[in-house]
Amino acid sequence: MLYTLVVILHVFVCFLMIGAILLQSGKGAEIGASFGGSSQTVFGSRGPANFLSKLTVGVAAVFMLTSFSLAILAKQRNFASTVIDLKPKETSSAPAAPPTPAAESHPAGDAPAAAH
Repeated sequence: MLYTLVVILHVFVCFLMIGAILLQSGKGAEIGASFGGSSQTVFGSRGPANFLSKLTVGVAAVFMLTSFSLAILAKQRNFASTVIDLKPKETSSAPAAPPTPAAESHPAGDAPAAAH
């Protein structure tokens, strides 16, 4: 139950981080320029750098915490996730013995008697 909740939170934080990174502008570009508006319409002259930088740092910190939490929770889970983790079937280590001469087919009259 806890593992599922942390996975859901982790995926949500991943999308937030992707959005925060994509909204940041590169050198010489403004966020408003990509939508055809003026350069100061969305956040102001220094607004996007401060707000989006702080948002990205916060989301990245939560992302790292959920990553570590998922690693710890996955280690504590008790299930075999791969074929390698499964226990092999019990088999005898001795090779199969060749058939004995008594096991060979005999003519009808020479068949050994069954012991009772």
